[in-house]
Amino acid sequence: MTLRPFNAPGARLALRSKRASQLFQGMRGESEVILDISRLLSRSFHPSPTGIDRVEYVYARELLERMPDRLSFAAVHPAGGYYGRLDKAAVRQFLAFTTAKWRNAGVVPAGEGKAAVIRHMFATRPRPVPRARAPRVYLQVSPHHLDDHAQVGAILRAEGAKFITLVHDVIPLSHPEFARPQGAEEHLRRVRTIDSFASGIIGNSQATIDALEPHMQHGLDGRAVRVAHFGADAPDIFGAKDEDVPDRPYFVYISTIEPRKNHLLLLNIWRRLVERLGDAAPVLVLIGRRGWENENVIDILERAEALRGHVIEAGEVSDNRMHALVAHARAMLMPSFAEGFGMPVVEALAAGVPVICSDIVAHREVGGDGPDYLDPLDGLGWMRAIEAYSQPDAPERAAQIARLVDWRAPTWRDYFDIITDLIEEVTASVP
Repeated sequence: MTLRPFNAPGARLALRSKRASQLFQGMRGESEVILDISRLLSRSFHPSPTGIDRVEYVYARELLERMPDRLSFAAVHPAGGYYGRLDKAAVRQFLAFTTAKWRNAGVVPAGEGKAAVIRHMFATRPRPVPRARAPRVYLQVSPHHLDDHAQVGAILRAEGAKFITLVHDVIPLSHPEFARPQGAEEHLRRVRTIDSFASGIIGNSQATIDALEPHMQHGLDGRAVRVAHFGADAPDIFGAKDEDVPDRPYFVYISTIEPRKNHLLLLNIWRRLVERLGDAAPVLVLIGRRGWENENVIDILERAEALRGHVIEAGEVSDNRMHALVAHARAMLMPSFAEGFGMPVVEALAAGVPVICSDIVAHREVGGDGPDYLDPLDGLGWMRAIEAYSQPDAPERAAQIARLVDWRAPTWRDYFDIITDLIEEVTASVP
C-alpha cells in the first residue's frame, strides 16, 4: 500500500485529554483488543458493501497487521443471539472471501455462493471467552446491536473489557425526517448504550462529535475522544481496466437512494437538461441500492421516458466497475442534505476526480478547498455547474483539478495511529 503524508484539509483530532503516548509511557502494547465484526458477518449474503461494511473490514485488515498477537475477534453471530470469540484463522479466510466477493459484485464460482457463506458462518461460530491475561478493550465500529443495551452490557461483563465505539453519524436524531420509521427511536437507544458504556469514542468527523454531544446525558468529559478521518489510500482503488463506461460525458453519484441524499434534485435537473439539449445532454450514473421512503425517485426512474438513456441506475456494482465509472466521470456529484463524513467525496478527490457537493459542515471538513460547493436546494446553481463541467474544456473543472494538486488525502496509516493511541489511553486507565 502506498501511503502519503497526512494533511487533509479541515482534519483535526478532538482530544479530551493529553495523548496517551505522553501520559502512559511504558504501558503500550500490553492490552488485548477484541474487534466486533458482527456487521460483516450479518452482511455475508449481500453482494456489495455499504460504507459501514467497508470500515469494519478495514479495521479487521489493518489491526491484523498492526497487532496480530493482541487482536481477537468476537461477534453477535447471525446464527443466533449469542456472542463469543471467533477463530482467528477462520476470520482471515472470511475476510479474503469477502474481498473477492466485493471486487466482483458477489460473483463466486458456480454453485458456491450460499454454500461458501454457510461454510464461513460455521467456521466463525463463537467460542467461549478465555480468561483475561491483560487489560481488555472491546472495539465496535458499526451500530450493529448497539440498540440492545442489555446485550452490550452482558458482552462487556463477560469480557471484563472497556468499551470503545465508532460513531458514524447522528442523522436519525438531528434529521429524523430523513430516517426510516422508528429510526430516531432506534438511534437514540444506540446513543444511550454509548452513553452508558463507552470509555472511548471515535468520530469520523468533528461534525459527528459535535452533533453527538447534545444527546449524551453524561457528556463527553471523562472519556477518551478522537476525531479521525477515514483513509482514502486503499490499494488499487481507482482506474480498473476492461470496464465499459458511457461514451458521452457523464457524472456519477454513489449513494443509497434515500431522502437525505437528494436524488430528486438531480433527476429534475436532468429532465431539464434533456429538454434543452436532447442527446447532447450529459449522462447521470446512479450507483447504489434502493433504500427507503423514496417513492417519488423510484417513480421517475421507472416511468420517466424522457430520461431513458440519460439516467442510468447502475445499482449495486462490483468495486472494479464502481472505480472505473468514477475514474472517467466529469465529476462526482454529492447533493445530500446531511452527512456524517462523505466517503465518496474523499475517495474521488484522492483519485483526482472533481467533486461538486452540497455545502454542509461535514463536506467542508473533509473536502477543504477541493470541491465546488453548492446549497443542496440551489437547483439552478447545480444545473449551471453540471452543464459547465460537461464541456470538454470547462474552466471550472480545470480550476478544481488545479486545486487538487495541493489537496492531501487522509491515509489509513494516520487513521490507525490515532486509533492505536486511543486504545492505549483507554487500557492504561484500567486499574
